[in-house]
Amino acid sequence: MGMDPNARVRELLECYDRADASAAELLCDRHPADAIAFTVIDSDLSSTDLTYGELRAKSERFAAALAGLGVEPGDRVATLMAKSEDLVVALLGIWRRGAVHVPLFTAFAPPAIAFRLAASGASIVVVDPDQAGKLAPGEDIPADPPWRTIVTGDGPATDVLRMKDLLTTDAVVEPVAVGGDGLLVQLFTSGTTGTPKGVPIPVRALASFHAYQEFALDVRPDDVFWNAADPGWAYGLYYAILGPLASGVRSLLLHAGFSPALTWQVMQKFGVTNFAAAPTVYRALRADTSAMPDVGLRRASSAGEPLTPEVVAWSADTLGVAVRDHYGQTEHGMVICNAWHDELNTEAPAGSMGRSLPGWSCAVLADDADTEAPTGELGRIAIDTESSPLLWFLGYLDAPERTAQRYTPDGRWYLTGDAGSQDADGFFHFSARDDDVIIMAGYRIGPFEVESVLVLHEDVAEAAVVGMPDELRGEVLEAFVVVREGVTGGEELEADLQTLVKRKFAAHAYPRRVHFVPSLPKTPSGKVQRFLLRQQGVR
Repeated sequence: MGMDPNARVRELLECYDRADASAAELLCDRHPADAIAFTVIDSDLSSTDLTYGELRAKSERFAAALAGLGVEPGDRVATLMAKSEDLVVALLGIWRRGAVHVPLFTAFAPPAIAFRLAASGASIVVVDPDQAGKLAPGEDIPADPPWRTIVTGDGPATDVLRMKDLLTTDAVVEPVAVGGDGLLVQLFTSGTTGTPKGVPIPVRALASFHAYQEFALDVRPDDVFWNAADPGWAYGLYYAILGPLASGVRSLLLHAGFSPALTWQVMQKFGVTNFAAAPTVYRALRADTSAMPDVGLRRASSAGEPLTPEVVAWSADTLGVAVRDHYGQTEHGMVICNAWHDELNTEAPAGSMGRSLPGWSCAVLADDADTEAPTGELGRIAIDTESSPLLWFLGYLDAPERTAQRYTPDGRWYLTGDAGSQDADGFFHFSARDDDVIIMAGYRIGPFEVESVLVLHEDVAEAAVVGMPDELRGEVLEAFVVVREGVTGGEELEADLQTLVKRKFAAHAYPRRVHFVPSLPKTPSGKVQRFLLRQQGVR
């Protein structure tokens, strides 16, 4: 007899949405101590197996150390770390203490880091040595910060706390049960028309993450599973860390930067059978003509932006399986997918992002009414809050007005901010993003954050940022800048602005081109009409 997806959803909710739910127990302690949680791989392809027993022992010591530093349940603890054993130990220690994890992307510059630390009220930051310089006192980081810093690695003892030393404690603290509604993570969305919004992620969200692992990715116990996404962002945190820990299936963690050659080598040496990554990874692999890969994937999945037909065709020829598109958001995880599980597996029309996953009910609403649009008609992609038992979004932290904007007035529908259509067979087709978020290489970048940096330059009066098509990255940033009176834009100012964004926001988010324009097109209410800028940029 096959699996009943709806019955499985109920089982998962019973497991994770309990008053006595403990993240440490659910993600670590309930699994066999000798079972391998992660295989951590270094750039030279050497590897270390990390068992649940080892994770439990080390995270117990780290949780005790956090308690000794005054961290109480509900306190925020941030990480500025790459994928590594230390990261997993730190996260499980945070959750074992009942504290809330605040992920920081390692490409962020000090201003972006400082904003998230201040907005979350983090009391501790765990940081890799090569990232520690971003926390040094300066223009954005206070000389006497309200947080304490813990540095990973084997560096020399200094006046900062070392994670290595903290793990020598013999103290033990009991794992804190925060319940299904207790907070696990505080993640920040990309800013679009305002500053980034804090998304509180409760423990019961693990039911949704676990369901995605089974239904959409079809990760099985005998798979060699590798999600290549960065855990500083939602897809990597949810499905390269939390999903695998919840399901108890071994996963790979690559402790190295991305390169096509290294990705092929990892796939071949470790025999990857189930792979998930952003479309830019697949495009980069396709562009790497030097490789003669010998891989045979059972499953390949993609998320972050729509797949292009040539990538799908290439993956079928080269990877042994046609990569499938999956759709979701920071606020919900994955909700619409071309699912791989045998009970859900079906041929999808080209260009479709799939159907609603079990536990979710999605629809396309008309643009002018909060009712479902006719089949095939373009409208607003929405989630039915009344028939989506895996829904876990609690609203943005300290932002009731911004939360309210996400819902229809009756509260029935959550509005994703994306536009699309649905065919007669229930398959969704993505059309556009209403909120102008730029998705570059799988990373969601809010125009507002980049624009806020550009206008810091003394020669800039106004600035707007849009995404322009790019064959490799999907989209790249381009900026439209109005200079101050008496200033002439040119290559030197363009280079200055690119450097400013790298320094003040993030290295990956700088505008690849800067267009100097006399004015920005705006609506009568003063909102920049970015669609006109995109049209202007392709001329």
